[in-house]
Amino acid sequence: MFVAATTLCYPHLTLSETIEKLAHLEFSHIELDLHENGGHIRPSDARVDLQQAYETINSTRRLTVSALNLQIAGEGEEYFSTFKDCCELAKFSKIVTLTVQAGEHGTPFNEEVERYKKLVQIADRHGVRVSMRSQVGHLSADPDTVSVICGHVKGLGLALDPSHYLIGHNNPLNYEKLLEYVHHVSLRDSNSQKLQVRVGQGVVDYGRLIQLLRKCNYNRALCVDIRPTDDPEIDHDGEIRKMRLLLESLLMG
Repeated sequence: MFVAATTLCYPHLTLSETIEKLAHLEFSHIELDLHENGGHIRPSDARVDLQQAYETINSTRRLTVSALNLQIAGEGEEYFSTFKDCCELAKFSKIVTLTVQAGEHGTPFNEEVERYKKLVQIADRHGVRVSMRSQVGHLSADPDTVSVICGHVKGLGLALDPSHYLIGHNNPLNYEKLLEYVHHVSLRDSNSQKLQVRVGQGVVDYGRLIQLLRKCNYNRALCVDIRPTDDPEIDHDGEIRKMRLLLESLLMG
């Protein structure tokens, strides 16, 4: 396992500024956000000009891109076509892990299963892996639903974000049965009331999570995902650095 950071830690900066920030904070790996409405790169960029999108990703090579976080606009065949282009981009860039949003609450279960089957088929043809991201308000917010979907769709993984199984629950939801499906991990500190609190003030048990992941032979990123806040007393860079140091110390233990 290794420690990474998502470019979503600095959504207000340009990609080059974000890379400089994360390099200064001594990260070596990043998750790159491809968000159609506000990301550092848009998924549709891969469709419009694949070579240019590749060159943009290649410009980050001061840091290694370990995963792409996709938030694709559009529906139907347009959605799948854009995803295919992103798989091409990942393949050319030697990036293995792609994460996508699960359907919102209310999405028919069978429809979601069929969508993921098609995504996995496309990803397999390009030699990459696709994972659903844990997210409140989406089907992936329920560990039982995630377990059933991953059981139905061979090859589908989970981009685990433990915070989304804490928020809104006095007793955290048990997600241990999902660890066999984990392809990527996003981390911050959280409690039942707030998705993000200062490092050390939440209830996320990083040490136990790392032990459980080791038992499942997980060897990919532990990705710091700490977003800016409006609280002037919080040192955003300091929180990100603190999380990196904490995770690195636990990996060495």
